[in-house]
Amino acid sequence: MTEQSRNKLAWLILRITLAGLIAAHGWFRLLNGGVEPFGSWLQGQGIPFGFWVAAAITAVEILGSALLAFRRLVRPLCGLFAALYAMGILMLHAGEGWFVVGAGRNGAEYSVLLIVALLCVGLQHSTKKANYLD
Repeated sequence: MTEQSRNKLAWLILRITLAGLIAAHGWFRLLNGGVEPFGSWLQGQGIPFGFWVAAAITAVEILGSALLAFRRLVRPLCGLFAALYAMGILMLHAGEGWFVVGAGRNGAEYSVLLIVALLCVGLQHSTKKANYLD
């Protein structure tokens, strides 16, 4: 295996993994009745139309993760997801501390890792047309 093919495989694995994690986040919220409580929480944080914002975020996570997996709109989606998760840090996770489990609960560490990985995938993604596996 050449260095170039290893690099392509590594970026493919990272992009698909990110898409899977983001999809799981959105699908879990949708299938377990989490959109309405999320919307109510957003409304309580001063976000107008909280339910619709929560529904839109959920839809973007579900539909956008599929597009990301199939290498469509990678740069804008990575930027959008990074912005969404940065807002999650600002609005919730930072107040809970750093650690998600163990030394804390519901902290920012996982979101920071997602943001960095999304930004790396978005930055490396070529604007030229290529096949789905690049």
